[in-house]
Amino acid sequence: MPGLFIVVEGPEGAGKTTLVKRLTRRLQQAGYQVLEVREPGGTDGAEAARALVLDPERHWSPVAELFLILAARAELVTRVIEPRLREDYWVVISDRFDLSTEAYQIAGRGLPRDGVFAANQLATGGLRPDLTLVLDIPPQVGRRRQAAQGKAPDRMEREDEELHERVAQAFRDAVGPGVVHLDAQRTPEELEGVAWDAIRARIGTP
Repeated sequence: MPGLFIVVEGPEGAGKTTLVKRLTRRLQQAGYQVLEVREPGGTDGAEAARALVLDPERHWSPVAELFLILAARAELVTRVIEPRLREDYWVVISDRFDLSTEAYQIAGRGLPRDGVFAANQLATGGLRPDLTLVLDIPPQVGRRRQAAQGKAPDRMEREDEELHERVAQAFRDAVGPGVVHLDAQRTPEELEGVAWDAIRARIGTP
């Protein structure tokens, strides 16, 4: 596909949404046509799945949670990301993608790696990010940030400290083609700068 698929990943309170918006604006200012998406979400069906999986009043089994997330991902990839990358957008930038599934459902929930990978492969059709920016932050720092912002915790954010530590460790351990780790304890301006450097290195912009 001619377009570039960028994903911003990390634990709760790392600043993913803020960075996605800053990078979208920076890319647009540089002349790129950009589509910003989030996971789960991006279509009517995917947003409905998001509401279900994050509803603090619901109690999903780990497998049911996984399939809600993958159903949302399949909709987003099929109906939004792939068509845009093929047709009219040079960059799609997403707030979370498949690394979050590795962190939350495999490391956090303890689901079997091979089974989750196979299901994710089916949901994505093999689509992989060209660049994954992983925001590393201690989970307690991220959760303090959210509390300071007055954000009401969703179902995932209400999980215990042990799960959030396993999730954060999985993000810290992430490696692979296109994976770049960034210190999320920097200021938003500093984080935007180092993230922009990583994007420029990937797309060859001086």
